[in-house]
Amino acid sequence: MANLVIVESPAKAKTIGKYLGSKYKVKASMGHLRDLPKSTIGVDIDNDFEPKYIAIKGKGSLIKELKQLAKESDTVYLATDPDREGEAISWHLKELLELDDATTRRVTFNEITKRVVNESIKNPRDIDINLVDAQQARRVLDRIVGYKLSPLLWKKIRRGLSAGRVQSVATRLVCDREAEILAFIPREYWSLEVELDRIAPNVGTVRARLYGDKNGKIEPACEAETLEIMDKISKGDFKVESIKHGKKQKSPAPPFITSSLQQEASRKLNMTPRRTMTIAQQLYEGVEISGQGMTGLITYMRTDSLRLSTEAVMAARDFIKLAYGDAFCPKSFRVYKSRGSAQDAHEAIRPTDVNLTPDKIKGSLTLDQYKLYKMIWSRFVACQMENAVYDTVSIDIEATGYIFRTTSSSVSFPGFSVVYEMAKDEDEENTLPDLKENEMLNLKEMVPAQHFTQPPARYTEASLIRAMEEKGVGRPSTYAPTISTILDREYVIKEGKNLKPTPLGEVVNKLMIDKFENIINIEFTANMEERLDSIEQGDVHWKTVIGDFYKDFADSLAKAEDDLKDTRLKVPEEETDVVCELCGRNMVVKSGRFGKFLACPGYPECKNTKAIVEETPGICPKCGGKILKKKSKNGYTYYGCEKHPGCDFMTWHVPQKDVCPECGRTMYKLSARGAKKIFCDNPECKNYTPQEKKEKKSTKTKKKTTKKVTK
Repeated sequence: MANLVIVESPAKAKTIGKYLGSKYKVKASMGHLRDLPKSTIGVDIDNDFEPKYIAIKGKGSLIKELKQLAKESDTVYLATDPDREGEAISWHLKELLELDDATTRRVTFNEITKRVVNESIKNPRDIDINLVDAQQARRVLDRIVGYKLSPLLWKKIRRGLSAGRVQSVATRLVCDREAEILAFIPREYWSLEVELDRIAPNVGTVRARLYGDKNGKIEPACEAETLEIMDKISKGDFKVESIKHGKKQKSPAPPFITSSLQQEASRKLNMTPRRTMTIAQQLYEGVEISGQGMTGLITYMRTDSLRLSTEAVMAARDFIKLAYGDAFCPKSFRVYKSRGSAQDAHEAIRPTDVNLTPDKIKGSLTLDQYKLYKMIWSRFVACQMENAVYDTVSIDIEATGYIFRTTSSSVSFPGFSVVYEMAKDEDEENTLPDLKENEMLNLKEMVPAQHFTQPPARYTEASLIRAMEEKGVGRPSTYAPTISTILDREYVIKEGKNLKPTPLGEVVNKLMIDKFENIINIEFTANMEERLDSIEQGDVHWKTVIGDFYKDFADSLAKAEDDLKDTRLKVPEEETDVVCELCGRNMVVKSGRFGKFLACPGYPECKNTKAIVEETPGICPKCGGKILKKKSKNGYTYYGCEKHPGCDFMTWHVPQKDVCPECGRTMYKLSARGAKKIFCDNPECKNYTPQEKKEKKSTKTKKKTTKKVTK
């Protein structure tokens, strides 16, 4: 064997192997092969914070295989992801496999295409130890915080809790926003709209809103002020005072970076950040495309840079001219400036080949892959197109000294919007009649409305990522796992799309603020990210950064242990309106091994517990009762009749609000991700689809096969 290339995943190995040919053997390490132990802190604090790495349990045979392949190879190329963690994985592979410096080379691919893969193999480099040290510092720092703080939370609040440098700040952001909402005092204000008719022979109706008076903008603060204005204008004339025509231009949004991709996927596709990054990873590593084989479709998806290669921009401009015409392509290409704190290690997220349009490869992609790829492709193409241009009209109508204003805009040149739709302004929908200056209008109707100022909105996953990015908390690779962690730990819950702190999250957050203000201080966390960047740049040694942090942290920890010596913090229980049938108390929500359940607050005198059930659409086909969403003892979701155990109806399929048009029974859909087709569960009905029959037949076949094998 001539050469060995080691990557993280089988999909990436397959794509790269196709491009390199038979002279190279490409193997996947399946992620990390070496890490800190799970059972202990794994960091020798008394010996200059020396980490103790061990081979990950269960990967012994893979390590042995890679060692043997490395011995048989002339050169070993470490081709893990092009970021700090990827660099660290390569370093761990080199140490664990005992690779020789002379025959070990590091290569990175910003995109997995034939050109880039072959160019990278021809231009390898050494492992960048500064990148490795920056990742080691983050890993050791988070391990110290987690393994030192978590036992304190176990002792003082509840077992199974965890604290983390970035996750605690994210929890604090959500808690702080909730405190703002609770402290918010609404302010009353009023609006006034008028509907005006044109005077014959002209026709048409105009709706305008109170803007102000001759002195400027006004906003009635109460009903009395509004009624006073209404009384005055009802006795006066309405005259078109001015008509202003103009042009408004909208520029395209920049190409995606990690944070903006996660935000837009959440808003437009309803994807969680974790799901977005999983799909993006698949698109980056390679997808089997009909007629082309495994193909990497996008550039590396963990980036905070808006930079685009000249080659990619020129390809986009050629595509735009060919597909949409020269008028849609600006004279010079657009350049976007990254944020000051951006590492700028990679390009922005873009398609590897702009000519692979989403519709051209739709048949080779899953639905989620297609949606995300289309969004990335469209945003990239749009970012190099001409502005969208709108014709605008602003009309001021005077009545007894008050100004009423109405506006409208219409597209005169669509520009980038033919590819990528952005949010529309309200006035784009408002069409106006062809009014003339000094034209008189008749008052048809006055519409006053009371309003109250609204508190700041709760964070969504998208807006929390934006806040973390703006405040410098975390980096592109940490946004999604941080949000997943605070949700998994039940410090935060989702209500619809909104994030809300739980009583547990509030208690943990208060403890952290009281005793470890420096740990969850937003500025401190942002500064720590900058110090990690300085390690990457070679300006400071990573153990110095850890040492500077640990001194204050250890003092805070010792003080917290002493202050809370005889204290145990109680998490307020969430009371429900479900009454315990044994003792009459209102039951409370508890958390257990398989999730939440209802328990009597009278424990241990009363040990009554119940599963939390949720009413769903549909009617039980056996007795006509309601269908409830339940969880099995193993944590699996199923649906059963409210009259259980009197009625034994249950199903794994999800009940729908629709009823079967043929037999009138409840319709269902499969519980699998992405399932959309609904069906009837009545075997005698024609809407009992072939898909369902096939599924049942498949199950029977499996059982028969099992019996034959047994015989």
